[in-house]
Amino acid sequence: MSFDFIEFKSKLSKSYDFVLNDIASLRTGRATVQILDPVIVEAYGSKMRLVEVASIQTPDPTMLLVTPWDRSLLPNIEKAISSAELNLNPVVDGDIIRIKIASLTEEKRFEMVKILHKKIESGRVMFRNLRSDTKREIEKQKGNDGISEDDIKNEVKELDDLLKQHMEKLDTLTVNKEKELLTI
Repeated sequence: MSFDFIEFKSKLSKSYDFVLNDIASLRTGRATVQILDPVIVEAYGSKMRLVEVASIQTPDPTMLLVTPWDRSLLPNIEKAISSAELNLNPVVDGDIIRIKIASLTEEKRFEMVKILHKKIESGRVMFRNLRSDTKREIEKQKGNDGISEDDIKNEVKELDDLLKQHMEKLDTLTVNKEKELLTI
């Protein structure tokens, strides 16, 4: 074998992590810190992620508490959460921001499942594109000294096995997240 699969495995892992982070922001009707991951706050003349300017806590399954490290950022944080298109209504309460997470209706849960499947499918496309690019690299070895047709077939089979393992991880992720979204 002459092809090095380390880079392919690394890219697969990064793609999987991307999908994992992407679906973490899907609301399940329970408060999770990841819901606020997409929030970008205008702070100190630049744009910063919310977790860089405040602590986020979940005291119970229906509430998020955001405590800014600098009280002067309170209005900016409130505005950023409101405008992040997350359907959240932040309420300033002294030095903190309270965010009540409403239970999802059945219709909204099914809508979230559809969004989940779109995000998972985009992950599958990323995986397939990686496979195509890597397969082309493997097939470029054809005719090189010391590389037989069997070597290339074996490397393509190893490539497909690695891809299959990650696709199965996506399937498991989908089942678990779907169950989480549909559980009241």
